[in-house]
Amino acid sequence: MLSAGIVGLPNVGKSTLFNAVTRTHKAPAENYPFCTIDPNVGVVTVPDARLDVLAKLSHSQKIVPTAIEFVDIAGLVKGASTGEGLGNQFLSHIREVDAIVQVVRCFESADIHHVGGTIDPVRDIEVINTELVLADLASLQKRRDRLQKEVRAGSKSAKAENAVLEKLLPHLDAGKPAVTANLTPEEKVVARAFFLLTSKPTLFACNVAENDLVAVVADRGSTGSPQKAAAGDCGYNATQNVKAVQDYARSHFATEAVVISAQIESELIDLDETEAVEYLRDLGVNESGVGALIRAVYHLLSLRTYLTTGEKESRAWTIHAGDKAPQAAGVIHTDFERGFIAAEVTHYDDLVALGSFAKAREAGKLRIEGKEYVVKDGDVIEFRFNV
Repeated sequence: MLSAGIVGLPNVGKSTLFNAVTRTHKAPAENYPFCTIDPNVGVVTVPDARLDVLAKLSHSQKIVPTAIEFVDIAGLVKGASTGEGLGNQFLSHIREVDAIVQVVRCFESADIHHVGGTIDPVRDIEVINTELVLADLASLQKRRDRLQKEVRAGSKSAKAENAVLEKLLPHLDAGKPAVTANLTPEEKVVARAFFLLTSKPTLFACNVAENDLVAVVADRGSTGSPQKAAAGDCGYNATQNVKAVQDYARSHFATEAVVISAQIESELIDLDETEAVEYLRDLGVNESGVGALIRAVYHLLSLRTYLTTGEKESRAWTIHAGDKAPQAAGVIHTDFERGFIAAEVTHYDDLVALGSFAKAREAGKLRIEGKEYVVKDGDVIEFRFNV
């Protein structure tokens, strides 16, 4: 199972968000730096409203969503790459995850200390980015030094590796994450062996206060200039903070930033689904930000979902983007991949619009696909196999 690490400076809401995402109280969320030492790990189901619709269509007895893993990692501080704070321990935990969710504090609170003294989300991102880049630079420089003997001896693999290093080192030295380096597909394969911290796909979670969330979300849906977000009497502008993070995410990481209020989400943990919907409605919010965050991370990991449905169950299955039909079949059971014959495929949208498999077949929307078919997110599939 692929995992996403929740990272950020101390006291930005990482553990509160982890508890909200996993709907637990596993992670201590205290008002002091490094209240998290050892990573907390939780398996999280990926919200998928399509399953409920398919279950009704097929009269399924149960629903089985897909899942990913979230890891709550201790806060990073300036100098972590040289051992400050939890230093190397923190960096090793990041190295073990497949993607990064960087929580950025966009809220003001006199009760919660900020290690930087003021609220400045772009500065905070750059502190973390700098530490990860410095750690990667040190790692690559050591690797290049070790390679030189093999390069001089004429080793083709060492020369190929060194050529990638020579591309990455100036890119990192300019303060840019490895994930944005212009590498060929072949060079990316070589670079994977470097296990760089900044090569991991990243998205940003803008953590806003409860009284700012409605204004920030409303502004994101508008086409005009940023609104003056409600900010109590704190004298700061949450909407502008969020916009600054979103602009930075696009320009420096080619990624997105989602808006979430860890404070609100933590209050939903002990509520049932109906109570949670009513609570959010009273606040003027349509849906929980946790669901949007989980789905964003799922796609960040290049994961996609195909669906199966029947009287026994309606189920979501996780595949990687680009997987072909036999690989998708193997997710259910290795026998399915080994003995793959064909896949009977329709898309969720077509199936729901037509109302049944029989009508989808009549309309030509239920097709037989072979071994080269690339499975798409939302495909509803039944496999034919023989072992």
